Amino acid sequence: MNILICGAGEVGSYSAEVLAPKGNNITVVDSTSERLRLIEEKFDVSTLVGDCAHAETLLEAGAAEADLVLLATSRDEVNLLGASLAKGLGAQKVIARVHQATYFENRGLNYQDYLRIDQLICPEYSAAQAIARTLRNPGAMAIEDFARGQIEMQEFRVKPNARSIDKRLKELTLPTGVRLAAVTRNGYSFIPDANTVITADDVIVLVGNTDVFSQATRLFTAESSRRQRTVLFGGRDIAVWLCRMLEGGNASIRLFETDRAIAEELAEVLDWVTVINADPTDPVTFDEEHLEQTDAFVALADDDEQNILSCAWAKSMGAAQAIAVVQRQSYVHLLPHVHIDKAFSPRRVAVREIENVIDQSPLRRVASLAEGDVDVFQARVGEGAPVIDRPLRTVKLTPDWMVAAVQNESSVFVPTADDALSKGDTALLIGRSGTEDRIRKLFVGEANGRRRYGR
Repeated sequence: MNILICGAGEVGSYSAEVLAPKGNNITVVDSTSERLRLIEEKFDVSTLVGDCAHAETLLEAGAAEADLVLLATSRDEVNLLGASLAKGLGAQKVIARVHQATYFENRGLNYQDYLRIDQLICPEYSAAQAIARTLRNPGAMAIEDFARGQIEMQEFRVKPNARSIDKRLKELTLPTGVRLAAVTRNGYSFIPDANTVITADDVIVLVGNTDVFSQATRLFTAESSRRQRTVLFGGRDIAVWLCRMLEGGNASIRLFETDRAIAEELAEVLDWVTVINADPTDPVTFDEEHLEQTDAFVALADDDEQNILSCAWAKSMGAAQAIAVVQRQSYVHLLPHVHIDKAFSPRRVAVREIENVIDQSPLRRVASLAEGDVDVFQARVGEGAPVIDRPLRTVKLTPDWMVAAVQNESSVFVPTADDALSKGDTALLIGRSGTEDRIRKLFVGEANGRRRYGR
């Protein structure tokens, strides 16, 4: 593929690092020659010094013939304008990175549609989303998301004192929009039906709408009357995203910010959060706030070293869980040695989203669960596929597979047995590994059935 990357910062340079070795022809544009020199020394890419918001620069860089143009400068307005220009010049697909919620959430105007941009990505939002899922469900064994977080999927173990124990699935009152997708019991994995009885220590895969997902998990996990004590440190933008995602849940949030002006600003926009203008790693502050009782300490600052050191300090002082935002890949291997439980990288999340846009496989494996016995696929319903316009109850999927979620042009939902799929829909499928050929024929259609599925 011919790929043009505009912006040689964290996301742009990491995108070049990931995409260049895969046989893509990469051109990187930036206004700073020194940044480009560093990229040229590391990767087999072409470079061009120029303004990414100028059509002349984009044309010289090859935007008219590009299969993909990624706008990843530090300025949202440049990214939006540059992406729109690249599309107008003839680029097949364009992606723009944005920071501000105004653009990402399309406040007042659908910027993506109006500017003809194929996809907006916000690494800070996506990283916050991943952290929020971890905080809401700290015992989850594997987590995947679907359709920008509107659907969640988790694999976890049923607790011995859960309300679902010894009940048939049809006897459980699962919230609308949630399905039990797979069960692993005594080393054997299967797709449950209405008569499946839940037993203690079953490992289950639950899929459902994000807004009711936590409610559903409580049927299978131990009830807790105590609110989870969560401490956030720094990271103005990502902290706002994360607090909004946790609002209304079971978390009591304290947000520490050392800059007084930023702390006051955060206190205004996050009135349900306790904002404290202090450094939580200061021993006096740590003792006064009793942070040794913290269930989760999350470091969100822009500085990797600060995040790592503050998490290591908090964990050594008694915090139950420490989570750090880390950009540099070279630091990741150090984290287990300093007892940091999880790390999230906004730039890595962004590149995964970019790879998803590039991957045009009609059938793509997105996860493997139950020690490889269960696969999760995304299938794009092809022309002539046997499932089109048929109620799902009439499609022979069980006992090996199920349709866990569906995404179309207007919505994302967990389907019922009476729902039907249309051409172009994307289905999230969960089932036993080794049977994907039948799924390919059912959902992709014979015309596309021989295409190799993705990773």
